[in-house]
Amino acid sequence: MTGKFDISGLDDVIHGRVRLGIVAYLASAEVADFTELKALLEVTQGNLSVHLRKLEDAGYVAIDKSFVGRKPLTRVRLTDAGREAFGAYLRAMARLVEQAKS
Repeated sequence: MTGKFDISGLDDVIHGRVRLGIVAYLASAEVADFTELKALLEVTQGNLSVHLRKLEDAGYVAIDKSFVGRKPLTRVRLTDAGREAFGAYLRAMARLVEQAKS
């Protein structure tokens, strides 16, 4: 096989396993609470917090914190920028798969 693979469209912020899982889930679920994401992705609270912070810093997710009674509730949703970045990421992956087939 010759040629160069174009990986320029693979967003490093999204490409990590946990962050990709977060973004992919939120793309269909619209919103999820912290506990739901933690269980779904089978990660620790600290690990999830780090990944959410990275996505939030990139502007890909919005995090809303509130209380229900005395319990904290953290809800996460994909922003418009996050949705656009995820679409671009998926298109880049599709191109990469096509290149691998050639």
